[in-house]
Amino acid sequence: MVLLLLPTATIFNEQLTTGTFQTTRIIYFPTTLACVPLKFNHLPLRQVVADTIREMILTGALQPGERLLEDDLAKKLGVSRNPVREAIRSLEATGLVEVQARRGAYVSGLEPNEAIQLLELRSVIEAYAAELAAKNRTDLDITKMKGLIEKGKKASADNDLVAASVCHREFHLAIEHAAGNRYLESTVEPLRSQTEMIFSRLADRRGVLSWSEHTDIFRAIADGDVKLARKCTINHMMSVTNDLKALTK
Repeated sequence: MVLLLLPTATIFNEQLTTGTFQTTRIIYFPTTLACVPLKFNHLPLRQVVADTIREMILTGALQPGERLLEDDLAKKLGVSRNPVREAIRSLEATGLVEVQARRGAYVSGLEPNEAIQLLELRSVIEAYAAELAAKNRTDLDITKMKGLIEKGKKASADNDLVAASVCHREFHLAIEHAAGNRYLESTVEPLRSQTEMIFSRLADRRGVLSWSEHTDIFRAIADGDVKLARKCTINHMMSVTNDLKALTK
């Protein structure tokens, strides 16, 4: 059984940057999840395409096990095949996409036990990041984390699951930045990309509870309480793991 069969149309409002020119287009994705505008200013086209495909995967517009056809994606996004091909390669490195010899590229799927193992590993790394953040955070880090929690709570209250997912990702990135260890983000990124599919699937189930847990983590970091920051992070990841187990029973 493949985990994370995500939902089905909402609208992505995206900006594509080609050279010095920007174009804005509306793309219809088959998903019931609410979306936020995707803004791509001054980014290479291949990165814009990769970010867009990534959102399609996380919102369920592209399902686990679904084949990624370069021609179809290029037509849907209004670009040539080359940036799509480059985007697929970069997404393969994050674990969101699997490329099979003579079969092509597919959206990765996780079995329940694989997802739980990923969450357990991420728990260890995230707890360490929270410890370092409690030691090294700056006033700017604290302000950013606080703002993301406020936005995340509002998004959850408005049932804007994609916006909530974005805030969730950015909050954990902010912790890693505050930690001051430049190797953390590159270590966590492949795990995050795959576990984000889990968080997206659980977003409607966890809602406000998730942001209560994030608030506990934030307060511990802001107070410089290293032990509590670690404990709150582990509790949060355990809560996610337990919800995932309940969802897949």
